[in-house]
Amino acid sequence: MGVFSALTTAVSGLQAQSYALENISGNIANSRTAGFKRVDTTFSDLIPDSALNRQIAGSVAAYSQATTTIQGDLSATKIDTNAAINGDGFFVVDQRQSGLGSNTTFSNSNLYTRRGDFDFDANGYLVNGAGYFLKGQKIDTVTGQVIGSDPQVLRITQEQYPAKATTSIEYSANIPAYPATTRSDKTIPGSELLQPAASYTAGSDPHSTTTGGNGVVIGTDLTNFLAQSIQGGSATVYDSLGKATSVDLRWAKVSNAAAGPPAVADTWNLFVAENTSATGATVAYRNANVDVTFDTAGKMTLPASGNILLPTMTIAGTTISSAANPINLTTNGGASLTQNGDVSGEINARSIRQDGYTAGTLDRVSISAAGQVVGTFSNGQVKALAQIATARFNAGNALKRLDGGAFAETIESGAPIVGLGTSTLIGGNVEQSNTDIADEFSKMIVTQQAYSANTKVITTAQDMLRDVFAIIR
Repeated sequence: MGVFSALTTAVSGLQAQSYALENISGNIANSRTAGFKRVDTTFSDLIPDSALNRQIAGSVAAYSQATTTIQGDLSATKIDTNAAINGDGFFVVDQRQSGLGSNTTFSNSNLYTRRGDFDFDANGYLVNGAGYFLKGQKIDTVTGQVIGSDPQVLRITQEQYPAKATTSIEYSANIPAYPATTRSDKTIPGSELLQPAASYTAGSDPHSTTTGGNGVVIGTDLTNFLAQSIQGGSATVYDSLGKATSVDLRWAKVSNAAAGPPAVADTWNLFVAENTSATGATVAYRNANVDVTFDTAGKMTLPASGNILLPTMTIAGTTISSAANPINLTTNGGASLTQNGDVSGEINARSIRQDGYTAGTLDRVSISAAGQVVGTFSNGQVKALAQIATARFNAGNALKRLDGGAFAETIESGAPIVGLGTSTLIGGNVEQSNTDIADEFSKMIVTQQAYSANTKVITTAQDMLRDVFAIIR
């Protein structure tokens, strides 16, 4: 029986080495397949039950050993919608079930892949090179909140991003303690101040209404006003329809603390241009109607909130800062607006930023490290559009392999753990196959030699049986 057992053992060896060679050939064939995970082969000895002193080496069986959790090299593709997972985890994807275009229906099952060469198809779906559709959750572009809890196949359409009316102008500047107006003369005290009594039309007083003025500059007094104020910068603001309007700001100092009572602080008024070409009684500038004061250290003391509400006005046919859409000039609680000495006598407007924008269309889509699909719009807005669905497994190597580099959950793998954990996404990259060609060739040589050795055992056993038959003859 020993010779016959040797034959069956050698046959099991041939089968095991053939199985190993099949895995090696598959690994080599997929050495350039994005996201491919090689399959190694393990061998297990099969020992027949026998007495302790009659135990034999036994036959062999071959089994697959997954390398799903071993990461391949990351390769830059410069395609913004491509993504690679650096670390543990999988993209959640789905398969097409039927239909085409916008009528496509999906199997509504969660599959998992490391193949991240996603790109848009004609209908806005993100599909990888193996035909799997990326899943995730949409994000509300206004609130930034994720919509829903279950991942769906992502579809990013080229819809227009709506306009947003300006509600806030962030203003950061230093106002000179002594403004270098056209009329200022350091030998004449108070010449740098707004002087309505001596320079303006009877009954006209551009001071803030809180200090007794009517708060407007008319066309007749425009020349005098420009000579008694300094430029404060400008900003482009938008109405609810996205129409842009340029808003010019000017500052005029109305009192000095050094002059004593009734002035108790350096006081300024902010003016907004309504019509710089105004003549006669037509309004040219409007006062924001609030006294802006600074202490001796140059710190803004009023208004206490640091916010200045712009007056309601119509500029070039567009109404700005209305009751329905007010615009606040904000100064970070007064911290970003100071009054310090400046030899130039001009306002140093370090930053003027507003929060409105016109309507825009989607120009570009990319994937962030946090797994968000980020859209860049023609109006300059950058918004998160969706959160890519990702998952991890306690036993990733126990997932069931499917065509195209996809995997399915099994009892052995355990349930998916939502999210990337400590892993990150790298946009514009794709994970390559984790096959090492040099290693596969080494394994192939060893497998070939083992296969040849098993054929030698069969040949030897055949010779031994021939000798036995020769004895009979």
